[in-house]
Amino acid sequence: MRSELQEELSIFRETVIRFIENEVAPNYEAWEEAKQIPKEFYLKMGEEGLLCCDIPEEDGGFGVSVDFNMLVVEEIAKAGYFSLACNLIVHSDIAAHYVLNLGTQAQKQKYLPGMISGECIGAICMTEPGVGSDLQGMKTTATKTATGWSLSGSKTFITNGQNSSLYIVAAKTNLTVAGSKGTSLFLVDGDKAGFQRGQNLDKMGQAAADTSELFFDNVELTEDDLLGELDRGFLGLMHELPRERLACACIGTAHAEGALELALEYIKERQAFGAPLAKLQDIRQKIAEMATQVELHRIMMEHYKELLIDKKLSTEKASMAKYSACEMECKVIDMALQMFGGYGYMKEYPISRFYVDARVQRIYGGTSEIMKEIIGKGVIGKI
Repeated sequence: MRSELQEELSIFRETVIRFIENEVAPNYEAWEEAKQIPKEFYLKMGEEGLLCCDIPEEDGGFGVSVDFNMLVVEEIAKAGYFSLACNLIVHSDIAAHYVLNLGTQAQKQKYLPGMISGECIGAICMTEPGVGSDLQGMKTTATKTATGWSLSGSKTFITNGQNSSLYIVAAKTNLTVAGSKGTSLFLVDGDKAGFQRGQNLDKMGQAAADTSELFFDNVELTEDDLLGELDRGFLGLMHELPRERLACACIGTAHAEGALELALEYIKERQAFGAPLAKLQDIRQKIAEMATQVELHRIMMEHYKELLIDKKLSTEKASMAKYSACEMECKVIDMALQMFGGYGYMKEYPISRFYVDARVQRIYGGTSEIMKEIIGKGVIGKI
């Protein structure tokens, strides 16, 4: 069964790589300058069957395994188009699966076909100014009204913030309970009165990824806009986090693979002391370290994908994947850039973009420090 899957993935990979070469590579620099990927591009991805690949057929998808979803973003990350890879994770692997796993049949019918075609781009809205992703400090509220809910508050650092037409928003619905309890999730259409997109934030890296502030001023919602159970949104978030963190780990590993390939090309061509850099022992030993780390994490990612498919990927293991892969990603890319010397610091060399794009991987989706805390508590709890 696994060998048949690998054959299918190999054919699919050729399609993805060809699409990247024809549709992404020629346009990516313009997207970076514009600080946004055109909405129309998502329609092209939808036409190629590259969005939300693993949504079941009964919900309008292709019903394939998560391997196909991950292959799309991994190949894009490996090629160095990391803004696009991150935007796609939020759309295909996070927002779409919130709707799939928590939504009613009516909600799935309303949103999933458009998310698969690229007509509806999704975003997840948890992080708030001043408190980050700490749900215990959440200030956005949804107050009960005669017809539904009134949503007020703000969110920040929201990926796909400018392009999205569907925002999954976490808000407090029960102020009488402390902490993350009493939190609910809502489906907010981008054309709702009282909803406003703030500025497209100017970031150190991932320039083409539209990352925004969002504002909600008494946005009127109906009962049909509630996603999942009332006051139990935190449980929904926790259920989806393992997939999100594994996705971050997968593109981190692929990103490191791409940086390693760039370094290998460069050290074979670049001359120093009358010979290619690849002839230097120190360079060979660094390449050995980089290649070993990439290989170990690739094996880990493939195993954890199987666990996700079998619904056995725990929060602890997903945190291990996210922490280890993203730390490795930054280390390998840093080592690769060092091999380029001064040229690595020049924007004309792709390795420089690899470097700035990677840094936030250790922050979003749960910082490395939070990942270690989750892992530590899990391991100690088993002693």
